[in-house]
Amino acid sequence: MTDDIDPVPSGFQVKRAYEAPEPDDGYRVLVDRLWPRGVTKSAARIDEWAKDLTPSTELRRWFHEDPQSRRDDFADRYREELAGRTAREILVRLRGLARTNPPVTLITAVKNPGSSHIPVLLQSLGE
Repeated sequence: MTDDIDPVPSGFQVKRAYEAPEPDDGYRVLVDRLWPRGVTKSAARIDEWAKDLTPSTELRRWFHEDPQSRRDDFADRYREELAGRTAREILVRLRGLARTNPPVTLITAVKNPGSSHIPVLLQSLGE
C-alpha cells in the first residue's frame, strides 16, 4: 500500500484499514482521528489508536477545503502539532518499537495515503 509514499522509514509500513490484517503486520497503529467506516474493531485488529498523532479536527477540515493549494501549509502546521509533548512521546515510543520489534504498521482509511497526513507523519517517524 505504500507504493505512492516515499520514503517509508525502516521498521514501518502503511496499510489501509480496509485491507485484511496479515500475520506479518506486527504492531498495528490506527493513525486517523476517526474510526474507519464499516470496519469493526475485531476485524481491524488495531493494537493502538494514536489519535494524538493525527491532525487536529480543525487542521484536517481546513486542509480538506482545498488540499491542492494548502498542501505545503498543511504539512508545516501538522509538523507543529507533532512537536507537542504527547505526540513527541508517541513518536519516540513507536520509533523504538520499530527498531526492536518491527514492523509497526500504520493503518489509515484515507483513499490515497500519499496525499494525506501520512507522508508528514512518516517523515517525523524517520527523524
